[in-house]
Amino acid sequence: MSEGMTISIKRSINIRAVVTQTWKQDAERDLSSAITSTDEQLAQLEKEGQQVIDGLRSQSSNPLDPRVQEQVAQVQQQVAAKRAELEEQKRNFLEQQSQVRELEMDQIVEQGQMESFCDIKVGDNLVEKMQVSVLVKDGVIQSIDQN
Repeated sequence: MSEGMTISIKRSINIRAVVTQTWKQDAERDLSSAITSTDEQLAQLEKEGQQVIDGLRSQSSNPLDPRVQEQVAQVQQQVAAKRAELEEQKRNFLEQQSQVRELEMDQIVEQGQMESFCDIKVGDNLVEKMQVSVLVKDGVIQSIDQN
């Protein structure tokens, strides 16, 4: 490859946000929606699980048949596993909501990542090219930093 040649590479850019009243309200609203959605998923899971169990029992001439009982136990086990997963997700959302409430105004927090492309060439410092972050305040870019 020639020294004057450049190539494009994909990199992750860290998005950092300045905590403002608007940011806190948006974050709390998003987390509240996620919690509500998780509660709805839990209710739907319980409903559907019970419907499947009722269906298994009603389709059998003998609901106490060991095969039916085994199928019911499998469904209950699957429902319990999914319930535990959703409850863990809800706990995480509640914890995040608590953390958001404790943040101070003008504090800078990590908000996520996005990807972009950059050109590199022989002689460039790859570490510097890869370490880029964007600082945002209420959706407006305040700075682009090459760490």
